[in-house]
Amino acid sequence: MFSKITGSPLLARVAPFAVFVLLTALQDRFGEVARYWIYLGKTLAGAGMLAVVWKHIAELEWRVRWEAVVVGVAIFALWVGLGDLIARLGWPEYPKMKISGPAWNPQAEFGPGSTLAIFFIVVRIAGTALVVPFLEEVFFRSFVYRYVAGKDFLAVPLGKFLAVPFVVTSVLFGLEHREWLAGILCGFAYQGLVIWKGRLGDAVTAHGITNFLLGLWVAWKGAWHFW
Repeated sequence: MFSKITGSPLLARVAPFAVFVLLTALQDRFGEVARYWIYLGKTLAGAGMLAVVWKHIAELEWRVRWEAVVVGVAIFALWVGLGDLIARLGWPEYPKMKISGPAWNPQAEFGPGSTLAIFFIVVRIAGTALVVPFLEEVFFRSFVYRYVAGKDFLAVPLGKFLAVPFVVTSVLFGLEHREWLAGILCGFAYQGLVIWKGRLGDAVTAHGITNFLLGLWVAWKGAWHFW
C-alpha cells in the first residue's frame, strides 16, 4: 500500500490528509473520552504517514525564515482577536457561528490540572504545531491550489498567482476550521506567502507558529472555544 502512495505524486500529497480527516470524522462518534484518544491516534497516524511520504515530496521542508515568523505571529493575533472585532462592528453572532463539533476541553473532561488533562493539552499543541501544518499545507498549497489550476499539477509553479485557485483553496481551507472566517483569511495569508516566496516550507513554518501560539493562548486563557 505504501509503495502505491509514495509512487503517486497525487496520493503522496492527498492520502495522509485524507486519513487524518477520516479519523477526525470518527472523533466525536464514540463518546467524549474517546475523542481525546482518537485525536492522539490520528496525530500519530499523521506523523507516521508524513515520515513515509516525506522524501517523495520535493517541496516539503521546514525552515525558519523571518517572513514566515511574521506571518505566523500576525495570523495568531488575527485568530484570537477577529471574533471580538467583528462583534463590535455589528455582527455579534459571528463568534457563535462555529463549524464542526464541541470545543476541546480536557480540563472539563478529566479535571483541572489532572495528569490526563495536561497530557491531552500537550498532545493537542504538539499535533497542531508539528503535524497538522505539514498535512494541511502539502494538501492545500502543494496539491489543491495547483490541481485547481490544472490536472498536471506538478507543472504549476508554487509561486504563480492564479486568482481562482487562490480563492477556492483559501475558502476550502477556511471551511475546514471551527473559526471559518479566520480560517479563510488565514488561507489567504499562507497561500500568499507561498506565492510570494515560491516555497511551501514558509507556509508550513508560519502555520506551525500560529498553531503553537494559539495552543499556548488556549491553555493559558482557558479559551477552549478556539479548539
